[in-house]
Amino acid sequence: MTDKIFKAGAARADITPPVGTLLYGYNPHQESTSIHDHLSVTALAMQQGEDTAILLTVTVGDFQTELVNEIRGKMSEACGVPAARIVVAATHTHSAPNVAGMEGWGGVDRDYVDSILFPAMLQVVQDAVANLQPAEYAVGVTESKVGINRRQQYLDGSIGLGQNPWGVYDPFMTCVAIRNSETKAGILNLIHYGCHGTAAGCNREISRDWSGIMIDRLEKETGVLTAYWNGSQGDVGPRLTNGRTTGDIFHVEELGGVAAMDAKRAYDARGIYVPGSLRIFEGEVAIPYKPLLPREQVEAKLASYSEPEKLINIQALEYAHYKAIKDVYDAGVPEHDTHYRIPQTIIALGEVSFIPFPFEIFSEISLRLRYHAPTRYTLSLSNTNGYNAYLPTEDQIVRGGYEILCFLYSGAYTLVNNADQVLLDENLRIMNGK
Repeated sequence: MTDKIFKAGAARADITPPVGTLLYGYNPHQESTSIHDHLSVTALAMQQGEDTAILLTVTVGDFQTELVNEIRGKMSEACGVPAARIVVAATHTHSAPNVAGMEGWGGVDRDYVDSILFPAMLQVVQDAVANLQPAEYAVGVTESKVGINRRQQYLDGSIGLGQNPWGVYDPFMTCVAIRNSETKAGILNLIHYGCHGTAAGCNREISRDWSGIMIDRLEKETGVLTAYWNGSQGDVGPRLTNGRTTGDIFHVEELGGVAAMDAKRAYDARGIYVPGSLRIFEGEVAIPYKPLLPREQVEAKLASYSEPEKLINIQALEYAHYKAIKDVYDAGVPEHDTHYRIPQTIIALGEVSFIPFPFEIFSEISLRLRYHAPTRYTLSLSNTNGYNAYLPTEDQIVRGGYEILCFLYSGAYTLVNNADQVLLDENLRIMNGK
């Protein structure tokens, strides 16, 4: 007879690189000079009956889709859990090695991946599965002002990166506390909140950013392994005292202390512990592509660049976008899928669901999804199971700004402007078993 008792297990491993490693997020040549706090990977394994699923959170910026698919396959072989049911999220700190490989921001640090990151991830999933034990959970929620909408609007209507006090952000910080149902010993405190890990700015210290301070404090206060999963943070930055969403390592410590108090309040607000239950929803999300730009327009744009090899960041991404379209035309515009297709696995722990997105999604998407979803606590995970830049809400595209340019220039085939609504509809369809 199959054991129907819900079980959970957790484990963590250190993934800190050596000093001198290049940091991802700003200048692709930004070299680290010290370690402020250690990076880590944490895994939560959940099992009931014949179903097992694993949630990982990794303190890196973004995970290149090909890279994360590679490690999910290796982890599947190591622990016996199907790769589709191993969900890998990045916390989006900008003070960690490059594992995103996004055009304009530098290539993947393969030495770091092979020597430190992958071995730790393989070990941590095996340890989490080995630690499976009868479990129950409780949920606490509080409002937090750690984040703020970062799409600052200037007098002329243009959008920059700063603080927008009237802009949308998701104010809810959630703590999912999981413990052994027999001994009552804690297994994991899972903290969820949506906010960029950019408090340190263009720094040279290796760091988990503000969330690291939060996690360490709650873990010390409760004596239970604690980890952070980032929510919808595409348009949300840390609410810093300098009025911006980037600062320095002192801002990390300052905001981290605020976040720690909020996390403790969410932990203290948890309700009664209830028996765990595991449900897994699997399907495919399909988002339509826009038609390609006319060839003449693309060639005219490419001709306007004088030294494309010197471009970085958004300018390099823009050039790569037009170059990719030209390559498609040069190849004879071969038949291609009209949609971007994403294999989707939604994991529900009782009334808590975790919905992965391989984008930096705007916060309104998670708020709308939470309102319509069948679970009481619906936690969207940005930068999860891959990376495809930003996914904004349709109403923000007309305003422009950095995030919108990333959305518009990501690859040859770009997504339709109402991709947010499609994403909402597709995930609700999967959750409702359609």
